[in-house]
Amino acid sequence: MTQALRLQYGLDYISVIPTNLYGPGDSFDLENSHVLSALVRKTHEALYNNRQTLSVWGSGKPIREFLYVDDCASACVYLANNCHDQRPINIGTGEAISVANLARKISDIVGFDGGLEFDLSKPDGAPNKMLNVTRLHNLGWKHEFSLEEGIRRTYDWYLANIDTLL
Repeated sequence: MTQALRLQYGLDYISVIPTNLYGPGDSFDLENSHVLSALVRKTHEALYNNRQTLSVWGSGKPIREFLYVDDCASACVYLANNCHDQRPINIGTGEAISVANLARKISDIVGFDGGLEFDLSKPDGAPNKMLNVTRLHNLGWKHEFSLEEGIRRTYDWYLANIDTLL
């Protein structure tokens, strides 16, 4: 649509394609949310219910890229001011992590020191979901928040809002 508007009316519109987003305001539903927010909730519940293991869907092998929501907003503003290309542009970090390592990272942040148990009866999904963000980086934009900092901020928000989420 943006390309059609651009061609028909000469508008300087662009289309962006963000990678997996996470952060405050996310859905933490265990059945329907994205992997990062579901793992935040599951890890929190495992910690506070004194479980010895954390169940992770699938094998833990799939590779994912994550972008904190504030970084996505920053990239959109940056691109609105600095990108005049009609081609869609990917927004991401260019950094990947396996689901298993993500679960370990979240466990560290939440303070859960139990083991991981991979539920092979659940789907893995696509083996690799990572965007090529070379054009974005070449335009001069880079993400501000590390995955660790973004998870910490997300978990803090989750804790502050847990009563309204469940």
